[in-house]
Amino acid sequence: MTARRRIALLGATGSIGASALDVIARHPQRFEVVALSANTQVDELVALCARFRPRVAVIADETRYAALAHGLSAAGVSTVARAGTEALDEIAGDAESDTVVAAIVGAAGVSSTLAAARAGKRLLLANKESVVLAGAILMREAIAHGAQILPIDSEHNAIFQCLPHDGARGGVRRLLLTASGGPFRGRSRESLADITPDQACAHPNWVMGRKISVDSATLMNKGLEVIEAHHLFGLAPEHIEVVVHPQSVIHSLVDYVDGSVLAQLGNPDMRTALAHGLAWPERIESGVAPLDLPALARFDFEKPDLEAFPCLRLAYAALAAGGTAPACLNAANEVAVAAFLAGQLPFLAIAGVIEDALSALPVEPADDLEVLVASDARARRHAGSALQRMAAR
Repeated sequence: MTARRRIALLGATGSIGASALDVIARHPQRFEVVALSANTQVDELVALCARFRPRVAVIADETRYAALAHGLSAAGVSTVARAGTEALDEIAGDAESDTVVAAIVGAAGVSSTLAAARAGKRLLLANKESVVLAGAILMREAIAHGAQILPIDSEHNAIFQCLPHDGARGGVRRLLLTASGGPFRGRSRESLADITPDQACAHPNWVMGRKISVDSATLMNKGLEVIEAHHLFGLAPEHIEVVVHPQSVIHSLVDYVDGSVLAQLGNPDMRTALAHGLAWPERIESGVAPLDLPALARFDFEKPDLEAFPCLRLAYAALAAGGTAPACLNAANEVAVAAFLAGQLPFLAIAGVIEDALSALPVEPADDLEVLVASDARARRHAGSALQRMAAR
């Protein structure tokens, strides 16, 4: 029997982390959890350590270190407690693990994702901001150090499964990213004026965190995925399209020049993509129910409404501008979504904050991470100032 894969799971207490651990727990002979991390959720992290017994646990919020250490001791768990960004980077890159699941939400996950790539790990990539913010750098580091990137977003995992694995792209005409349309599909822009955070987070098909749920409601999630697809698969933006598919069963498609279109189908459950990435190139049981095609009866497709949901248009514009523009887009979006979830910004104003930042801030070449981090910080400051101006009106 082959040796068990040693897993470092970054973002263990989120929805993707929970799905990953569910798959891992089904195959104890295949996988060993050696490191877990969380942002601030000490009690949840301690409970996971008690169950999976990793060698180290990291809490990103350094002020929570004492609580983590005390919780592990009180639970009788020998897991070593650590805290902070440097600790995250170290467990992503050290030799204790051979596989890193990058499931930290937002730009906070970029540094540890890059650390895993530089260490030549198998990288199960669920942190889309790493690719949006620093896609060129991430792919360059992965190639240089022999890292294997397996995308875990359902759409990119579907494309990965439908592409030839010899790197050939000559026969590919288009990548078709499917979008559920979110909870407001079919509604006019005017009808979205009074949307609440709870309404925006009520996704019709997927169970996700609140930030990602809002991104789905605005279609920014799909815009970020377009930028990801460009970097992950090396196709130009004009060969990456979005199609709304409300059933969320066809997770994405690849259109070939000979007229063939390959699609990956499955029930909307992240465990499918995670099981694929954890065991690739083998297939393992994930806990996801088989697809019942007769029960589905039909598949629907439509074009996205860019007037009602301009965030997708803004993402294409940022990708076309290149350089630091995608980093600016992502940062302004994070600030705007956080303000919306806090009740400080109307739903329809999210796109306005992003467009204002893209228009006001200069685009610079994205040659290294320092430039991108500076652009991210500048966009956050600009978006924060825009929120203050709006509040003062």
